[in-house]
Amino acid sequence: MIKGIGHTAFTVQNMEKSLEFYCDHLGFKKLFELHNQDNEPWIIYLKVCEGQFIELFYGGKKRNNIDGETIGYNHLCLEVDDINEIAGHLKGKGLTLDVEPQQGLDLNHQCWVKDPDGNRIEFMQLHPDSPQLNK
Repeated sequence: MIKGIGHTAFTVQNMEKSLEFYCDHLGFKKLFELHNQDNEPWIIYLKVCEGQFIELFYGGKKRNNIDGETIGYNHLCLEVDDINEIAGHLKGKGLTLDVEPQQGLDLNHQCWVKDPDGNRIEFMQLHPDSPQLNK
C-alpha cells in the first residue's frame, strides 16, 4: 500500500539559500518549478531519488521554534549508506552538525543538521539488527 516517502514539503524563507543547501550541499537535483494562478513562483521540486521528492514553497515567515517543539513538521530522515561519509561531506561543505555521528537506541547510526530555515534533518545508517530491518 505505502511504498515509501513520496515527498516532504517546507515553506522556506529564502529560496536561494534553501536551494544552495539542498542542491549544492546535499546533492539533490532541482527537477522543476510550479507557478501559481497569477504566474508567480510557488513550488520548486527537488529529486531525492527515484520517486522521492522535496517540495520547497516560497514565502515562509519566521516562526517561534523553541527547542524543535512544534506542531506539524518535526524532522526529515534521509537514509544513508555510511554515516561517517555523510558527516564528512556535510562538514566539507561548511555545515555544522547539530549532532555528531552516534548510535541511537534503535542501534542505527545517526547525525543531524539544520537547513537554512532551522528545519531538522536526520541522516541515518541502518544497523543490520535494527527494528526497522527486523520487524
